[in-house]
Amino acid sequence: MTASAPGLMPPLKDWIQNINFLTSASKTIELPADGPGEIAIAGRSNAGKSSAMNLICNRRRLAFSSKTPGRTQLINVFTLRHHEQEVGRLVDLPGYGYAAVSQAIKARWQRELATFLETRASLVGLILVMDIRHPFGPLDRQMLQWFDLRNRPIHVLLTKADKLTRNEQSIALAKARRLIAAEKASWGRNCSVSLFSASQRLGRDEAIEKIAQWWHLPSAAPEPNVAKKNPAR
Repeated sequence: MTASAPGLMPPLKDWIQNINFLTSASKTIELPADGPGEIAIAGRSNAGKSSAMNLICNRRRLAFSSKTPGRTQLINVFTLRHHEQEVGRLVDLPGYGYAAVSQAIKARWQRELATFLETRASLVGLILVMDIRHPFGPLDRQMLQWFDLRNRPIHVLLTKADKLTRNEQSIALAKARRLIAAEKASWGRNCSVSLFSASQRLGRDEAIEKIAQWWHLPSAAPEPNVAKKNPAR
């Protein structure tokens, strides 16, 4: 997907809030026809996916967090237009890994996530949200392996960085980068990672930088990637 006259557009961070809800679907086959580049946003339940998406798009309630994690079972599609031209879509995937959900529902979600990531033709990238305190669990790695088959870029957001001290953040980020480098033969070849905190608005610019690259739109320089620790844990 290439937007017309991208040089005439302001940086994406300044107008991504114009994104709007397009549709919801319970299955990949129910989604709209392939259009401009789609970027999937995925993550475990309680990893902070909705908060991350709301901050990235500078909208308070664009993505809704269910009061009961694991209950949001739909694929939600959002579209961004510039002068009536659709330039990209964000696809909010159901959270995974919630223990209280039945095994049958878990299996169905996993099959649908695999189908979407492996077959959706218009997918140009994946943003995978992980709690910085519990990153790269078995289900996260399964998502990475599924999407690696597409040879598309992946960006990992280590959310809730404010829960750690600056030193702990640096250690966690370095550890994540080492793991990605060790997986270069598989999912690590197209993967990058950054810190994120919705409560402190940390990491928004860097995430938007990735989205803008994948949509071939103008972007802005990222902000510093260190969060302050919250007084209360």
